[in-house]
Amino acid sequence: MSLTSKSPRTVLLIAMDVARQALPAYAHRCSPKKFTQHQLFACLVLKGFCRTDYRGIVVMLSEWSDLREVIGLKVVPHFTTLQKAAARLLLRSEANRLLEATLTCADERSSSRAVTKLAAIDSSGFETRHISSYFVKRRDRDFKSRGIWQTTTYRPYPKLGLVCDCETHLVIAALPGRGPGADITHLDQVMVEGFCRRSIDTLLADAGYDAEWAHEFLRHDLGIHSIIPAGIGRPTARPPSGFYRRRMKQQFPNEIYGQRWQVETVFSMIKRRLGAALNAKTYWSQCRALMLKVITHNIMIICYVLWGFLQSKPVPFSFPCSGRHTARRVLRDATDVR
Repeated sequence: MSLTSKSPRTVLLIAMDVARQALPAYAHRCSPKKFTQHQLFACLVLKGFCRTDYRGIVVMLSEWSDLREVIGLKVVPHFTTLQKAAARLLLRSEANRLLEATLTCADERSSSRAVTKLAAIDSSGFETRHISSYFVKRRDRDFKSRGIWQTTTYRPYPKLGLVCDCETHLVIAALPGRGPGADITHLDQVMVEGFCRRSIDTLLADAGYDAEWAHEFLRHDLGIHSIIPAGIGRPTARPPSGFYRRRMKQQFPNEIYGQRWQVETVFSMIKRRLGAALNAKTYWSQCRALMLKVITHNIMIICYVLWGFLQSKPVPFSFPCSGRHTARRVLRDATDVR
């Protein structure tokens, strides 16, 4: 599993570098020029890194002069300034540029090329409030004791779909939305974004993305070798309909598909280090908060690789997959499905 940095200083340094590649220094030529967009974005990344709110990060910056010196802050911004900066810098277009800048930053600081041999796609839900699972179970039990039928114990929740590199755990593309819903609905959009940023060789997905048009879209339009188990539909002895779905049923590469859980590791890293609950309330603010988590996740991985935090020697920008084989060796050995 990839490790992430625990140092706020290194996170701020990489966040500034990422912002310089993706954003201009000022949003307008007539702006007050009190803070640069690079400094405000670095403060937002630090807020997500420390899992606090806008008022909390202002207090931290006011008390820690070392952090202010890292990004050249002479005056601590007001918490409303950071809130407005998040609404402007984390829009869909700006957030995509920042996410792409994290991948560019990783490629420039490593010997690896911008090629992903093995990628995985999946989606996961996040909490909209800090509610314990114990309370949810007790609430469900009380409803049943009173004879009230309740099929679910949750409301519509924020949902994040992403494509990650199975070797480095970097997020290549991400699409925030709202669940519950089918995973396959965001396949085309998130894969087009990932295809524009990285050259992907093989994509792994679970049965939620099983469809003949998904294989045709990935293989014919994007040139990506797709591995998706044919698990949609009622159980039957007949072979699945469609050429690629039938091929997945007859010649499924189990060794390669065993690396699909790397995307589950990415979601676990995001939720454990950056939190599974969002402070945002509205739909668009939740989307911005999810994109900030994804960008911060990439920055934390780059920081760890560059400085070798918690280790006596630097580690290369390549993380071995668990199991008997690495992902690259499995791809080289199991080529009969192509």
